[in-house]
Amino acid sequence: MSDSPRFATPEEVENAFYEAWERGDLEALMAVWADDEDVVCIHPGSPRLTGHAQIRETWQQILSQAPNFSVRLLQRIRWQGGLLAIHSLHEQFLIPGGDAEVEPVLATNVYVRGGDGWRLLSHHASNAPELPDSLGEVPRVLH
Repeated sequence: MSDSPRFATPEEVENAFYEAWERGDLEALMAVWADDEDVVCIHPGSPRLTGHAQIRETWQQILSQAPNFSVRLLQRIRWQGGLLAIHSLHEQFLIPGGDAEVEPVLATNVYVRGGDGWRLLSHHASNAPELPDSLGEVPRVLH
């Protein structure tokens, strides 16, 4: 993945990932992943995928079947250290002219910083029961 773009922040990687997904651009979507065979992707209700080949294959299937849509990222919570960043968020999919509501998805994205900048190490998504009433900042409560 040496010809991949260089991302200066985890937010740049995240934006590139979701923009590529919205455009249906498999090459751009795969360019955000870390150059590591231990990359992990979990789609809602699906088994864990590891390595670029498995991840590419499933994203190719998803993109070939996906309608035009946009995604709003809501209630982002971010943690970041020097080499690792974790983002927890709600993905809300919007289908233009679509009557059916798309269930919200909870996602956790893990980013790692290496010699080629920040990259996506793991994307774990699962169905959310529903979007919370408040879409603002989530209070940080220790329990």
